[in-house]
Amino acid sequence: MSRRELREQIFKLLFRVEFNSPEDMSEQETLFFEDEDAAEGKDAAYISDKYHKIRQKLPEIDRQLNEKTEGWNTDRMSKVDLTILRLAVYEIHYDDSVPTGVAINEAVEIAKKFGQDASPGFVNGILAKFA
Repeated sequence: MSRRELREQIFKLLFRVEFNSPEDMSEQETLFFEDEDAAEGKDAAYISDKYHKIRQKLPEIDRQLNEKTEGWNTDRMSKVDLTILRLAVYEIHYDDSVPTGVAINEAVEIAKKFGQDASPGFVNGILAKFA
């Protein structure tokens, strides 16, 4: 899988956090990998590892998002946009293998694919504050 495809898979798995209790996420992860037949072997391990690292940092990432946004907070954001922002903020602050510009560009591309019409601009505008 390409880095972009891996990132999209992480986004899809991370999106489930908004709709399931923390106790249910282990089962959700199992179901995710059963559904996503393309994620096998080292790709599945990479997705799972990065997902767990992001989940561990969610309170801190949400705090950072709430500090940087004016008139918005994580409770008001669409679940798709919030998930994209969480992934990107993690990559910007905690993943040294991803340059900031790449994290922002990839987040905007995911927003174009999965978000609403205004999502790419919204995501880009918020992430610009982290650059």
